[in-house]
Amino acid sequence: MLTIESGPDKGAIWHFGDPVKEQRALAEGKAWADLSHLEIVAIKGVDRLRWLHDLTTQHLEAFSGGWSSGLILDHLGHIEHQFLIFDALDSSETSWLIVDVDRAAPLIDYLKKMQFSLRVEVRDASTEKSLLRVPGLTDDLGGPFQLVNHGEIPNFEGAMQVGIWALEAERVAAQRPRIGLETDHKSIPNELNLLNKSVHLNKGCYRGQETVAKVHNLGQPPRKLVLLHLDGSDVDLPPIGADVERDGVKVGFIGTVARHHELGNIALALVKRSVDSDAQLTVGGIAASIN
Repeated sequence: MLTIESGPDKGAIWHFGDPVKEQRALAEGKAWADLSHLEIVAIKGVDRLRWLHDLTTQHLEAFSGGWSSGLILDHLGHIEHQFLIFDALDSSETSWLIVDVDRAAPLIDYLKKMQFSLRVEVRDASTEKSLLRVPGLTDDLGGPFQLVNHGEIPNFEGAMQVGIWALEAERVAAQRPRIGLETDHKSIPNELNLLNKSVHLNKGCYRGQETVAKVHNLGQPPRKLVLLHLDGSDVDLPPIGADVERDGVKVGFIGTVARHHELGNIALALVKRSVDSDAQLTVGGIAASIN
């Protein structure tokens, strides 16, 4: 059992001794994971969904409850915050936003500045609730998920507990981007295949919407998210942020790198739109090709 010491999953278990077996159990829907290291922001009040609808990229005004995802952009459409959203529409009148390690504080700071006179209260609930990835075939968000009281672990009889290695390998293969890994200060949702997912295209105005709509309606974004296959003969994997090169010229950077139980060494990369799908690429001297 190996604990992660830094990064967005600091404090989580990397694997439990057999990452290949863990990945197979996850693919079969027979695995669960403790994600209690992730931070949670609680938004309580009768105006919460209307308020979040106006602030985020997601359509929440008539939300029917359950799980979703969203972003908060800056005025130029660059991604500032990424989160899962859960709201049971119950008597607690609370929406829960789940974010990576060290990202709750800046999100709370921004939300509190935007409260105005609406009936909402914002707090850090990381010591109140925890996120679990529960058994079941993987959905579009990377779940199924369950929010539980902090420290509670249900009995998932017959399911294997897996670590972050398995979850990240699956995420990379599914090309689900993660803030700070597959993004930089210039990233917009259009580059990351997030339209009609974390970004709802049929809703009212929100900060950064003009950029999203303009790029969607009038052209293509300057970069694109791709899945790379890396030469498996190299023992070492390139680090996050390593340059992607074509003929010795930088054309992008890689985000998460993973060893997948079926696909081998893979990585997500953000590259120039002009890079062809059959281009011969290198990452840190390792040969790479676009899937």
